[in-house]
Amino acid sequence: MGGERKCRARFGKQESEGKAFLEASEIVFRGDFRFKIPFSKIQSAKVLNGALQLRTAEGAAVFELGAATAAKWRDKILHPKSRIEKLGLKAGARVVVIGFGNGDREFIAEIEESTKMASQVSQASFEPETEWIFLKAEAPKQLAKLAMIAKKMRGAAGLWVIYPKGHPKGTREITEDDVLSAGRGAGLKDVKVVGFSATHTALKFVIPVTQR
Repeated sequence: MGGERKCRARFGKQESEGKAFLEASEIVFRGDFRFKIPFSKIQSAKVLNGALQLRTAEGAAVFELGAATAAKWRDKILHPKSRIEKLGLKAGARVVVIGFGNGDREFIAEIEESTKMASQVSQASFEPETEWIFLKAEAPKQLAKLAMIAKKMRGAAGLWVIYPKGHPKGTREITEDDVLSAGRGAGLKDVKVVGFSATHTALKFVIPVTQR
């Protein structure tokens, strides 16, 4: 996520104090009224008099963030990070993916392109020197693999759990609480969450520094 700021916002004829949130693919405002604007709907973004001004087909939105924050948010909106950049992958990294299928070929190709080492991307098992592990879980029972993975992790290796977003508590679908509970129960520390896709979220775990 890009951050959150208290500010005054205007959208159409509505104006209010509240909080603005810069997410991975949209900007959200919550005050006396609420709205969100996907980056894909933004026609222009500029900073004027310390305010971020966004033009959309539905009208103009203005966020009084202050010059520095407004400029930073404008740049992130106009030049959003790629999925690989958000996940932190670097060239030459050893990667393993678990639970991914034919429908995830695009992501696998992104990993291979970013690391420049397709031969080092495994879809089976992983060795202690593996630097990045991606586990895709669509249901709570699939999180059982997390404990096994945690036992093999070494050093500063990062484990990203990819799971469906937006399912309320009480459903039979996986939730963020399920993921957090499984990771913490395996002795790992959650350190970051990012939007993986329109349908999935990615939550990162690492071995606590004191245990490396």
